[in-house]
Amino acid sequence: MDYSMAFIITIFILGFIGSFISGMVGIGGSVINYPLLLFVPPLIGFASFTAHEASGITAVQVFFATLSGVWAYRKDGYLNKKLIIYMGIAVLIGSLLGGFGSDHMSEGNINVVYGILAILAVILMFIPRKGKEDRPNNEVEFSKWLASSLAFIVGVAAGIVGAGGAFLLVPIMLVVLKIPVRMTIASSLAITFISSIGSMSSKIITGQVLLIPAIVLVIASIIASPLGAKVGKKVNTKFLQIFLGILILATAIKIWLDILM
Repeated sequence: MDYSMAFIITIFILGFIGSFISGMVGIGGSVINYPLLLFVPPLIGFASFTAHEASGITAVQVFFATLSGVWAYRKDGYLNKKLIIYMGIAVLIGSLLGGFGSDHMSEGNINVVYGILAILAVILMFIPRKGKEDRPNNEVEFSKWLASSLAFIVGVAAGIVGAGGAFLLVPIMLVVLKIPVRMTIASSLAITFISSIGSMSSKIITGQVLLIPAIVLVIASIIASPLGAKVGKKVNTKFLQIFLGILILATAIKIWLDILM
């Protein structure tokens, strides 16, 4: 692939836009960056990334995005170690299987998985997030079997498309497991970080990561995500939900049209 300066600048701009939006709404960013990488470069005259390459690049970006998020929450007391261990181990196994398995999947099948995840993300985004009130870690109870099972399923699907799975883990933890809100946000970042280790390592080992675009996307993410988070604090939450929901839904429709046609 020709890494001209114009191409690198394009990838940086796409990564900046995707990471800025993901910073505003508090997710890892793969659900936005994956379709941006897949569809925008060929529209403006550059070579297109394959589904394998786009998922590999976003897997690296999510790793660094979630690492910075966990670091920010490390001293706040909201990281539930028991939840992170049970869901983290399950999501890591799932993401490793998904990441390695994706190397044997066709482009179309990877896009089908993304299309399904995008539709689920839109649906779950509008489920009222009524986590229980904040309580100490030792007072929070949850079904370890259910938590592990759901995390494994999310991990497999997220591993295939190079995601961390935060956009699915957060509503699952709030709505199904009834975890307090602040604990959900902090712990889901840690679980997503563990998931991204599986996704990223399996993508690298199977040769699905293009190093230069991945580095450019990571740099854009490090700059844009904190800026997006600052803006997000000043923007109406409902507007952010609707904006992101429309964006993801439009992407899902585009992918399903490509698959069906």
